[in-house]
Amino acid sequence: MPEPREIEVFLLPTLAQPEQFAGRTVVVVDVLRATTTIIHALAAGAAEVAVCQEVDEAFRLARQLGDSAVLGGERAGGKISGFDLGNSPQEYTAASVGGRTVVFTTTNGTRAMDRCREARRVLIGAFVNLSAVCRELLGADRIAIVCAGTDGHVTREDALLAGAIVGELSRAGAWRRNDQAELVRDAWHAAAADLAADPLSRTLRASRGGRNLIGIGHENDIDLAAQIDKFDIVPQLDLATWRIRAS
Repeated sequence: MPEPREIEVFLLPTLAQPEQFAGRTVVVVDVLRATTTIIHALAAGAAEVAVCQEVDEAFRLARQLGDSAVLGGERAGGKISGFDLGNSPQEYTAASVGGRTVVFTTTNGTRAMDRCREARRVLIGAFVNLSAVCRELLGADRIAIVCAGTDGHVTREDALLAGAIVGELSRAGAWRRNDQAELVRDAWHAAAADLAADPLSRTLRASRGGRNLIGIGHENDIDLAAQIDKFDIVPQLDLATWRIRAS
């Protein structure tokens, strides 16, 4: 019999070395909010999202791009001084980003992407494109799901999304899973059983990331992040150019 395919989950980027992603299809998840916001931006018609690790790097790139650039992102949850947009999905509309390059940097999400430089492919996942990501992953044999977390801490919202992906793929065939994949799958099954009575948005509000957003006045972003399958797109990070485009 052929060897089963493999799914590994890493609840923080630092729980894996970059070389562990070599040859793998990697899904980066930062539900609250970077990956959710990137998906919203591309769905709203942004030409691409250019990923930057540092604020100064983002300013330099935006100057090079000129009027085609929109600066977006956050530090400590808030919009960066001199940027056009923060990290709230609702800011990324056809009017604000349509046809333009979003130059984007965040505290956790873009750093998680940086950890995946040796991957074969890097996809961007959130609850808002859950089914689309799962369909894309069905053609892969070796998958890693990297949760961004918050300031070095594991976050429930990222773990639940990772569990939803693992659970969906596990229904489609046999996979070898690491312990973190087993843990998040079990957590998602427990949460999903109660979604009718306890909506996902309420669960996300109680997570570390949710509490942080409520504390800085961005509670509405939680509702946007909890909209399962709002979009049928799978953004992919081009590791040669560090640009994310929809597919």
